[in-house]
Amino acid sequence: MAKEKKLVEAITSMDEDFAQWYTDVVKKAELIDYTSVKGCMAIKPAGYAIWENIQHELDRRFKETGVQNVYMPMLIPESLLQKEKDHVEGFAPEVAWVTHGGLEPLQERMCVRPTSETLFCDFYSRDIHSYRDLPKVYNQWCSVMRWEKTTRPFLRSREFLWQEGHTAHATAEEAEARTIQMLNVYADFCEEVLAIPVVKGRKTDKEKFAGAEATYTIESLMHDGKALQSGTSHNFGDGFAKAYDIQFTDRDNKLKYVHQTSWGMTTRMIGAIIMVHGDNSGLVLPPRIAPVQVDIIPIQQKKAGILEKAAEVEATLKAAGLRVKTDDTDRSPGWKFSEQEMRGIPVRVEMGPKDIEAGQAVVVRRDTREKITVAIDELAAELPKILDSMQKDMLERARKHRDAHTYVAHNMEELKDIADNKPGFIKAMWCGERECEDKLKEDAGITSRCMPFEQETISDVCVCCGKPAKKMVYWGKAY
Repeated sequence: MAKEKKLVEAITSMDEDFAQWYTDVVKKAELIDYTSVKGCMAIKPAGYAIWENIQHELDRRFKETGVQNVYMPMLIPESLLQKEKDHVEGFAPEVAWVTHGGLEPLQERMCVRPTSETLFCDFYSRDIHSYRDLPKVYNQWCSVMRWEKTTRPFLRSREFLWQEGHTAHATAEEAEARTIQMLNVYADFCEEVLAIPVVKGRKTDKEKFAGAEATYTIESLMHDGKALQSGTSHNFGDGFAKAYDIQFTDRDNKLKYVHQTSWGMTTRMIGAIIMVHGDNSGLVLPPRIAPVQVDIIPIQQKKAGILEKAAEVEATLKAAGLRVKTDDTDRSPGWKFSEQEMRGIPVRVEMGPKDIEAGQAVVVRRDTREKITVAIDELAAELPKILDSMQKDMLERARKHRDAHTYVAHNMEELKDIADNKPGFIKAMWCGERECEDKLKEDAGITSRCMPFEQETISDVCVCCGKPAKKMVYWGKAY
């Protein structure tokens, strides 16, 4: 039993060492394991099930907007990649190259896709001919590879899973509308399903995607006060179209270049769920994304009728549309409670001989540990209400945490003091000059997170140089 106790309790306190707490949680909750491939992780069933739910819910939302799924090759010829100069320079340090096919050197080396703009552009250049072929609103679910120097499970790994949307439109207005539409899809998904509040805005030119005209982002705040870029949507204008010669004959019988967008969300959102909602006992999964929503734990299960009643309740709850499992292992109830908490299962249902005799069960919420006595016959009706309440409460707690850790700086002295002593978002005015953005990173260790759509006027001058301000920016330290 000593070994069992260590397994569920050996999680470093997040206040003691947040990075180690995070690593402990992803390992102890069996979300990932390390592999012999440096910088790459094995996503275990518990982790992959979360990704499957993310995929399912996002894919549904995409398709409601007219998106169709496709698949492109994972290898990109170097000559194809070189056509868009800014794009190549942006990804060059992270590209992994294939130089041999079997034992023979390739005539042209190929990169393992760090992203697929070039492949989609090459495809569109042959597939689009007329205005009747537009728009193209495609997405692919795949993995990409970026040769990161420093890796962390889910947050930054050399190979990771994602979706990448790539669209082509007849006009700049249509492309901009799609760019914003997909950003809003991401924002709604984060808040409604992951219970993670976000700030929506535009990236500065320094932080935008290589080759894009504009990059829009949703930024979320983790429990330790660091920001996480949680989804991006890019307006490419016609820059890629000109580089790859993607033209179409418009209604006026003139050749024109298409306008493109790209947008993506990755497995790093699993990391976001952990760091926004987790606690010192492990994961806390929002009910709408949890692979298992209800964990039935029979007490004194060796006694006659206990497991049979648990199985009956499980079947009833599944019929009501809930994701349920019964822990009928031979572990002690205390062990099962700890494991349920560590794995983040939203609620557990405790049922022992006395409970069954009284026709009731004890429901325990993972987020608050609140115990609620519910009649067994009413569990199918009451559990969805409890789960909905938990979902809303988790979003509200995360929003309160974000708001309590969002600060305002009027000058450089205030900004540096906040950056050094108060982890979180910093709202401050900016003149729009790259020099000031670089200086804030150098002197305060922060980066621009976004220029929010909802602008405020904190002052009339830039927090860094004192010249007239153009935008209010969210700044912060980030993953």
